[in-house]
Amino acid sequence: MTTEIAQKNPVLVVMGVSGSGKSTVGGMIAGAMGWDLQEGDDLHPQANIEKMAAGHPLCDEDRWPWLDKIARWITERADAGEPGIVTCSALKRSYRDVLRGDNVVFVHLAGSRDQIGQRLTARLDHYMPPSLLDSQISTLEPLDPDEQAIIVDVGGSPAVIVEEILRRLETLGY
Repeated sequence: MTTEIAQKNPVLVVMGVSGSGKSTVGGMIAGAMGWDLQEGDDLHPQANIEKMAAGHPLCDEDRWPWLDKIARWITERADAGEPGIVTCSALKRSYRDVLRGDNVVFVHLAGSRDQIGQRLTARLDHYMPPSLLDSQISTLEPLDPDEQAIIVDVGGSPAVIVEEILRRLETLGY
């Protein structure tokens, strides 16, 4: 399966609300496949980080420069013919439109508000406060049928989630 996936060189956008497990799952896939991983949070300007840390949700104007940086990273992978993984909430269709490409696969880590809220409350090492979860959930637009995507429930262990994603990538022809 590894050779088959690598031949098409997908770039996975591991997406979902804060606390859904993007960093954990993305890191595990990157490690298993030997692909580059870019943490989308690392591309936020300091002003965005400070705004979120203060408990204020980002608006579209805050997100566009950040999404442009992520899109450049995706384009660099595609132009080099290399697979990769980037974590990004990608909450709206318009945001995903900026990131979309021929070999881009959106991997939506989906879960209930209670499930993700518990994860956020337990997380100690992130600037995103649990109080912003509701704004992220209300901003999240479901993936449309024309978007190349995999939706995975986050109820299982990270290892089970990664196995499911890799299996579904193979089904998509990657």
